[in-house]
Amino acid sequence: MERHQEGRRIFLRNLGLVTGAMVLPTGQLAFGKAKKHGMKLGFVTYLWGKDWDQDTIIKNLSASNINGVELRVEHAHKVSVALTKEERLLVRKKFSDSPVQIVGMGTNQQYDYPEPEKLRESIEQTKAFFQLSKDIGGLGVKVKPNQFRSGIPHEKTIEQIGNSLNELAKFGADMGQILRLEVHGNETQELTNIKAIMDVANHPNATVCWNCNAQDLNGGGLEANFNMVKSRFGDICHVRELDDTTYPYQDLMNLFVKNKYEGWVLLECRTDPADKVKALINQREIFEKMIGKG
Repeated sequence: MERHQEGRRIFLRNLGLVTGAMVLPTGQLAFGKAKKHGMKLGFVTYLWGKDWDQDTIIKNLSASNINGVELRVEHAHKVSVALTKEERLLVRKKFSDSPVQIVGMGTNQQYDYPEPEKLRESIEQTKAFFQLSKDIGGLGVKVKPNQFRSGIPHEKTIEQIGNSLNELAKFGADMGQILRLEVHGNETQELTNIKAIMDVANHPNATVCWNCNAQDLNGGGLEANFNMVKSRFGDICHVRELDDTTYPYQDLMNLFVKNKYEGWVLLECRTDPADKVKALINQREIFEKMIGKG
């Protein structure tokens, strides 16, 4: 019991620091209390960095003045649960000696499986990623819902995903690691469904990673959908290229500034520029202008 309480206390303190939330005496989070916004631009290895090893990630992000990275699994950086204790310590030291913070691991773990054994396997694998993130100096783990299955009532899948997230959120909190649910998947990326999942996943360490999907504009539009889940935001969100005019990025940045979001805005870019460092610098400059307008 003492270990759980201490882990939860550390988690709440850390989450409050990175999101700009106040930690109330009850342990609940009160958002929007920070005096000023402190959003930070970071990077997801995804496409632009999928072929970069650890040294290249540090070199290119340092040159771009982008100081945070979410390491997607199965990329050239080779940071995986297969690393030994000694190898994990080397990764931790390499990044801690650099300006680049490991924000955490970006995984494809999901909790919609109809088969109990597959669901349990994914939950246990997520726990292994929590341990990896902690060992290398990361802050948390990104996961997916990830879809509704044919012939299974949506309500059943929503409850299953939410209950899985509660188990993982508690596990992560005890380790000082944040659980981040990406707004993702066939139908599950609709914000009404994400909210329904999070209503079940009521542990404070179960947080939402905004993902800049076209579905964000459905229903009442961007601001209404943003407001639907903003009380559950954690310390990361994903964006594509900020100059992509098919998504209202300036409006999104305005909402983040208005709500005093203080987490990482992580670039998960989809194009293939020849000079990716130059492209990263350009994205940072756009980001700085956008949040200056918010």
